[in-house]
Amino acid sequence: MTGSTIKYAKLVPIMLCFFAMGFVDLVGIASNYVKADLGLSDSEANIFPSLVFFWFLIFSVPTGVLMNKIGRRKTVLLSLAVTIASLLIPVFGDSYGIMLCSFSLLGIGNALMQTSLNPLLSNVISGNKLASTLTFGQFVKAIASFLAPYIAMWGALQSIPTFGLGWRVLFPIYMIVAVFAILLLASTPIEEEQPDRASGFADCLRLLGKPFILFSFLGIMCHVGIDVGTNTTAPKILMERIGMTLADAGFATSLYFIFRTLGCLSGTFILQAMRAKTFFLISVLCMLAAMAGLFAFHSQGMVYACIALIGFGNSNVFSIIFSQALFAQPGKKNEVSGLMIMGLFGGTVFPLLMGFASDAVGQCGAVAVMTVGVVYLLFYSLKIKH
Repeated sequence: MTGSTIKYAKLVPIMLCFFAMGFVDLVGIASNYVKADLGLSDSEANIFPSLVFFWFLIFSVPTGVLMNKIGRRKTVLLSLAVTIASLLIPVFGDSYGIMLCSFSLLGIGNALMQTSLNPLLSNVISGNKLASTLTFGQFVKAIASFLAPYIAMWGALQSIPTFGLGWRVLFPIYMIVAVFAILLLASTPIEEEQPDRASGFADCLRLLGKPFILFSFLGIMCHVGIDVGTNTTAPKILMERIGMTLADAGFATSLYFIFRTLGCLSGTFILQAMRAKTFFLISVLCMLAAMAGLFAFHSQGMVYACIALIGFGNSNVFSIIFSQALFAQPGKKNEVSGLMIMGLFGGTVFPLLMGFASDAVGQCGAVAVMTVGVVYLLFYSLKIKH
């Protein structure tokens, strides 16, 4: 095989890992089902997505340090093992404690995976193609994200036996995929760069003293807050305004991820022809228009249109911010990756604030919290240099 063929063959297990990375987004639809099963309030149910992303704050930077010691590929393998454990637990029940334990391990595994998988990809693809390939990885990740509500709905409504799991059949199905991912990556050799020189926890955090890295960190927080917020809140908006059932309103979450998937796929090609700065601004303006629409419109069609627009607009934000941060500090990829993934802690902050806001004034309160994140991304677009 030619060098190019070998390189692209190595992308297959990496992209399967990106698919496994998307399992974390099942927490949005899962929290709605747990809320219905256990009779929880919005603020109580939103603890689940918040808990998942809380672990990014704790584990992301230490994972950057860990990569310097054991390598990126071994760290990804470890993340897959933790993810498999998280998906196995709900098979044994759906009590509050069991789901808390499952979502905690899912968050820990995903923190390890997102921190290590993105820089591992840079060992296979580099230069100007990195941003577009990261976007393609997000496209693969989004496939798992938008399939989750459908699989959960299939399990909840299925007339044939699902081993008593109902909507929770989602977990063992994704667990099987994770097992395939760990086996494929374990059998694929990938040559890695030498470990970054700075490998201490303090050395990683010190990078936040650089303005652009700090702006990027906050940008990732807002991106994930909007992502998890829309994932969780979209069905609630339809249930509040249209009176839909959860099973029907769950389509809104899938719609979001369908358009995020389409946005990632188109972004793979657009980013090769358009400046990242320009495309980022267009994406943010799409989300800003959608947020205004969610305040103004109450018809089912218009709400769907706004949700789709958020999905498309938010689809390429992560890959652009992440690649810009890596370009800003090319000699500290592991540390920068740890910091950027720590920014996924926004998935904890936003749902908590949105839960309190929606309990107080309805789902418009949740939309207002997400709008703050969109406005910050508009500010960040001015800081992008390329």
